Amino acid sequence: MPTDRIVIVGGGVVGSSIAWHLLDRGFRGQVTVVERDPSYRRASSFLAMGGVRQQFSSAANIRLAQHSVRFYERFDAAMRVPEHRPRAWFRQRGYLFLVDAAGVSRFERRYARQRELGARVERLDVDAIRTLVPDLRLDDIRFGVFGPDDGYANPREVLAGFRHAAAAAGAAYVTGEVTGVGTAGGRVGGVTLGDGRALEARAVVNAAGPFAATLAARAGVDLPVTPVRQHLFRCSLPRRWPHRFPVVVDPGGVHWRHDDPAAPEDPDRIVVAYTNPDEPPGENFRADPDRWADVVRPPLVARLPGFEAAELVEAWAGLYEMTSDHNPLLGEHPELDGFVLANGFSGHGLMMAPATGAAMAELLVTGASTTLDIGAFDPGRFARGETFHDEAMI
Repeated sequence: MPTDRIVIVGGGVVGSSIAWHLLDRGFRGQVTVVERDPSYRRASSFLAMGGVRQQFSSAANIRLAQHSVRFYERFDAAMRVPEHRPRAWFRQRGYLFLVDAAGVSRFERRYARQRELGARVERLDVDAIRTLVPDLRLDDIRFGVFGPDDGYANPREVLAGFRHAAAAAGAAYVTGEVTGVGTAGGRVGGVTLGDGRALEARAVVNAAGPFAATLAARAGVDLPVTPVRQHLFRCSLPRRWPHRFPVVVDPGGVHWRHDDPAAPEDPDRIVVAYTNPDEPPGENFRADPDRWADVVRPPLVARLPGFEAAELVEAWAGLYEMTSDHNPLLGEHPELDGFVLANGFSGHGLMMAPATGAAMAELLVTGASTTLDIGAFDPGRFARGETFHDEAMI
């Protein structure tokens, strides 16, 4: 090849993690990250909830999550560079899944599987749940599953931390939109930007998130990744809460976490989310205020009556990058050598970003990811009819 450059398309948390991990492991070539919007106003990682959990039902996802949890525990120190001091502030307050009668058999099976696979989880009876979160109404709850190592980070600080650290390590960030992917003889040769610039490369990494299929089409291949809107809501609590919440997941799907005050005088808040299983696909960033009043607020208040006086401060919408089995595409595209995929996370991109960066860097440098097994996420699985399922999706 004429250059030992790797081009990463998408400078969000996944793309920037790959860039940093490549350079951290000693890659001596050029790492160029192409990001079309350096403000990141519509980037999924910029608009995310920030949750990080090990509570999956497959070994592959648990291993990626465990790696990411360990990385986020030291993130603020590891990503600190002279130009930027991140405050991702990974708060390991845990993930608490509440289980009602309808979910008993499913969560019993999931809990046993998680323990078998090495995830640190605890089965809590109703009294233990009440001790952990005293305010909850629990008359319909049979038990809870709690991951004490899990928690949440500030998504925008995670993104900024990875980007600044990658740039400080030597990654070149280029503003532009990829309008073409050069191919010849069944492999990629680089990309062309909208302003006419051409970047030769021995590998092109598709980390374009919800726009991954559009980029793949420019390389002449199909990608089963679809953008789907996801709503989030920020609420101001009626008083300073006496304890900090874990991420609480209601049986109906509404889930929330604390949004801690940045300064002593700031209000106490929570961030609330609910994934609509019938959300139509498309690049829709419009927040629907009726979603809060009609769908999200009623079950939230029913579960914790003290939220009755909580005031909606902000509603926003971002995009999930969905695959049909709700698991990512990680690895080289089977039809195009050098076209490497890191997308389709279906809501878990920030959660898995550290592990994804490590796996993709090893793949790009050595030809295989052996430290982390990503075989279950092989991009060719859909064509082979081998979809991969993990029932622990929210």
